[in-house]
Amino acid sequence: MLKLDNPDLTQHPPRSAHVQLGGYVHLPRLLDKARAFIAGKNGEFHYNCPLDQHFFKFTGIDHEALLTELKLVRSDSEMLAWVRSHTARLPSEIAAWSHWLRTFAPGGAPGHEWFGEVIKASSAGRDDIHGFFDLLDMDDYVSYGGKG
Repeated sequence: MLKLDNPDLTQHPPRSAHVQLGGYVHLPRLLDKARAFIAGKNGEFHYNCPLDQHFFKFTGIDHEALLTELKLVRSDSEMLAWVRSHTARLPSEIAAWSHWLRTFAPGGAPGHEWFGEVIKASSAGRDDIHGFFDLLDMDDYVSYGGKG
């Protein structure tokens, strides 16, 4: 049985980066990874990875402060209230940032080559992987036994 308030990422992936909380894409995935990190059940998932760092840079929240708060507070709603109290971002800024992050993809030729190789290795027939969120969804699915 999945315990979403205490995820075991050695058994299932975190939520998709496409899932939003308070308008922030990726925040539910970040919280899943942080909860699993605290519990020592993060498997191969990394808390404060480069994608997480985009959230921290945008909000101005320190990744250690979020971990500290998450140890005291468990629900997504409570964490969203805490995030909102620690950033001055307007809803329009959050929406624009979320759109940007949702469409974020490798910038230069080396990044595109790597991106293509990852797709080719697990899902060569796919033509719908456009950005990092799509790549993460595909990788999560394949990593837990799905066929790309």
